[in-house]
Amino acid sequence: MAGRLHGVVAMDGPSGTGKSTVSRRLAKAVGAAYLDTGAMYRAVTLAVLRAGVEPDGPDAEEVAVAAAKTVRSVTDPEAPVVLLDGEDVEAEIRGAAVTRAVSAVSAKPQVRAALVEHQRDIIADNPGIVVEGRDIGSVVTPDAPLKVYLTASEDVRAARRHQEAAELDYEQTRAMIADRDALDSTRADSPLREADDAVLVDTTDLGVEEIVDRIVALLDPGPAADPG
Repeated sequence: MAGRLHGVVAMDGPSGTGKSTVSRRLAKAVGAAYLDTGAMYRAVTLAVLRAGVEPDGPDAEEVAVAAAKTVRSVTDPEAPVVLLDGEDVEAEIRGAAVTRAVSAVSAKPQVRAALVEHQRDIIADNPGIVVEGRDIGSVVTPDAPLKVYLTASEDVRAARRHQEAAELDYEQTRAMIADRDALDSTRADSPLREADDAVLVDTTDLGVEEIVDRIVALLDPGPAADPG
């Protein structure tokens, strides 16, 4: 695809679908910025854990909202970084402790409101951006020219996550994914769901480059592509 991306590509879907890898590769392929909104929720979850607060307790929301004001995201797809109060926490937020707690923290309405506002500001500052998360096409940027919802079989998703989180065995990883799916899809505020006008892509039997090629084909020609 020639030219740079103009507009937003909203990339949604549950864990283990290849969303992060695909989104970063896509952003590089079309010369766009990249935003991992899930990393922002993980950062505030880390702040909650560091404060010694129960993630689903009454004090977690206050701690997380305060932390949300300090979260900054570097949108370079070559080296995306999440800063919590100026500290690079990209590695720590990928650990099992944060993964277990993030759904409880991110379900809190004031946390979501604070981060969605911040995410919209970042999107507004970037004329072309690939944004990944769980409510991008449905809530954060419902007017995105292209919305993609990635899915994959439960077995494949668990296997992919297990490779990334070697400290957990396969069955623990699979159970964690199932629990997070249930929590994210049933929360009252901005549940995980496929937007009505999203393009569904099943990644079960596809490699990363195949997925990226399919999405690039949707952009060229398309309302999110540079016509010149």
